[in-house]
Amino acid sequence: MADLPFWTGCNRVPGIGIVRLRRLIDAFGSAEGAWSASRHALISAGLSANQADALLSVRATFDSEGELRRLRDAGVVGLPWDAPEYPPMLREAPGAPPVLFVRGVLPVYDRPWLAVVGTRHATAYGKSMTASLVRDVASAGVVIVSGFARGIDTAAHRAALDAGGMMVAVFACGLDVIYPPENRVLAMKMFRTGAAVAEHGLGTKPEATNFPARNRIIAGLCQATLVIEAGEKSGAFITANFANDQGRDVLAIPGPAFSPRSLSANRLIQDGARLVLSAADVLDALGVGARGSAEARESGAGLAPEDRELLARLSEQPLHTDELARQLDRAVHDVAARLTILELQGRVRCSSGMNYVVPG
Repeated sequence: MADLPFWTGCNRVPGIGIVRLRRLIDAFGSAEGAWSASRHALISAGLSANQADALLSVRATFDSEGELRRLRDAGVVGLPWDAPEYPPMLREAPGAPPVLFVRGVLPVYDRPWLAVVGTRHATAYGKSMTASLVRDVASAGVVIVSGFARGIDTAAHRAALDAGGMMVAVFACGLDVIYPPENRVLAMKMFRTGAAVAEHGLGTKPEATNFPARNRIIAGLCQATLVIEAGEKSGAFITANFANDQGRDVLAIPGPAFSPRSLSANRLIQDGARLVLSAADVLDALGVGARGSAEARESGAGLAPEDRELLARLSEQPLHTDELARQLDRAVHDVAARLTILELQGRVRCSSGMNYVVPG
């Protein structure tokens, strides 16, 4: 990738995204040609005077060799938009970053990639649903993509790791900056078994304006986006809109009707998003055979130990939630939340009141 220093330099210029850069490359034949062009030539190729001046200003101070050395030292690779390794789904998306920085190993592209997004302020229901569903989906070979934020994103990354699955995190900062900081151990594990990507160069802080832009990359990498708990005007809702705009599928898990944290997910379903109740629904939407997922549900594979213990107490004879909580020595509200999720997955059925059975 001999052109990488010039792609990286152009990537630092404010106001020059992939559309303008492609025009410059068409005009000058390469990123190196665009980077080295005179002010007059840049303006003749379609840049405004301000944009041309911005490129010349960055060019005067940008240390391309030093930048490449810092990338190597950080274990980060830069993929120009025209590199064969650049994710093909993202390349097709509007606003694809001119350079995608990668830390770790990107999964292969011959299998489905699923974006899993949701609120930072996830409820127990949202976290549990994420963990259970992502475990099954990742176990089926689907690549899990999320934004590494607190809440649903973190639950999705951890579930994919627990399942031994493949995952990609999209950072809203440089790949040498771990944010949120409490996810450092998770990040180190992810760099060994998956990958993190970003459009920002090393040292970039997680500024507020970076997060909405990050969401377009999450959607652009994937065939489909799954929304789990998203409030009004949330980042997850923005990601779903990007997916819609890119012609990708949008899936959503329903939540309580009056919960503000499920408002966007429920509205997306109203507007035509595919309703998801189980991993089988996701696999079906992605065109992946669901038989393995059904067998996993029947065997209890992919479940947390506490859920397997709960299922072991149930039979075809109704058992009340309070009695289950007493037998398991767990809080009633915790058992009730887990039963709701297991019911959505088709593993248990509410026979009457708060009595539950396993389906016959």
